[in-house]
Amino acid sequence: MRGGPGQVLAGRYRLTDRPELLRAHAVDERTGESVLLRALELPALLTAGQDPEDAVPAQADRLVRRVAAVGSAAPAAHPRLLRGVGAFVEHDLLWTVEERPPGLTAAELLTAGPLPPYRAAELAADLAAALRTLHAAGLSHGNVTAGSVLVCEDGAAMLGGLLSGVAEEALAEELGGPGGRRRYDVRATMVGPVAERWPLDGGPAGDCWALGVLLHRLVAGRSPYPEGGVPELVTAVRDGRREHSAVCGPLGPLVERLLQPDPVLRPTAEAVGRELAELLAGAPEPVDEERVARAVTLKPEAPLVPVRPRRGGRRGGKGADSGNAGAGKGAGKGSGKGSGNGPGRAAKPPRIPPALLGPLLVGGVFVLLALGIAAVVLFAG
Repeated sequence: MRGGPGQVLAGRYRLTDRPELLRAHAVDERTGESVLLRALELPALLTAGQDPEDAVPAQADRLVRRVAAVGSAAPAAHPRLLRGVGAFVEHDLLWTVEERPPGLTAAELLTAGPLPPYRAAELAADLAAALRTLHAAGLSHGNVTAGSVLVCEDGAAMLGGLLSGVAEEALAEELGGPGGRRRYDVRATMVGPVAERWPLDGGPAGDCWALGVLLHRLVAGRSPYPEGGVPELVTAVRDGRREHSAVCGPLGPLVERLLQPDPVLRPTAEAVGRELAELLAGAPEPVDEERVARAVTLKPEAPLVPVRPRRGGRRGGKGADSGNAGAGKGAGKGSGKGSGNGPGRAAKPPRIPPALLGPLLVGGVFVLLALGIAAVVLFAG
């Protein structure tokens, strides 16, 4: 799309930066909140004869009303669900509007590498709470992907993309019919080879399957299914050909159950939330690497040859170690024993240097021999 900062769409959404392909950030001039605009290109048959001053053609208007109906039915104030504001048609595009607080998408986080399993579990617990609320309201999401998950500045995850997912499904049905090859082709063009968008079944069970794929992606850094193209992906999903969930570490058993082909065997969003809460309750404490490094750096070096304390030590008294004098006063009687070799006092050198012991012993032996010979001579007369 063309345009830039300052351009106003639908008479109320002022763009705040240069828009990306079919995506733009804006401010709602009626409410002052930041929003994200996503667009779908509408074929000419849906917008033929449209003029900015004319009414929206019937088919395009039907899409807008369908998207708006889902937005109205969704819970309005859930802390883990991004609120869909509405939809409109302008410049041959179907736009959906969603609130957008500061943060990064999970897809943007993954550009730096996979997430640790317990961090991924925290995000998944937030998403399970959002899905549980949607399912309780009789809705399914259908667009649980890394691009629709927003990780806010406080670290919490919020699930968005509800209205844009509904718009894609509605357009695929409008152009290709309720089913069949034509609808598949239209949907493949819009959605692309994103594994989370191709479950074998829809509804709440399909959302839980998509959550399992997303969990695998967050921890392993890749989809469990090949994503070289839509036909290859769909065939792999149908045949159950995927990477084993053991690569997800402690999340592996849960991911394995979420990816079961039989929807009856998959846990519900509520059950997923309970299991993740139990897993996080037993998570190991994170290591403060900075504190450990600081402790290692400040640790004094040990002596190469440790000095052994002398047995018995010195008796306390005036000659006691001056470095322990203050402690000795507070310790009371009996604390002076064994303190002569305390820290800070050098060991007393021996009276005879070790180097002279050998010669002295040899000389002593010769002296004793000479005295013995002299005694024999005297007694023998």
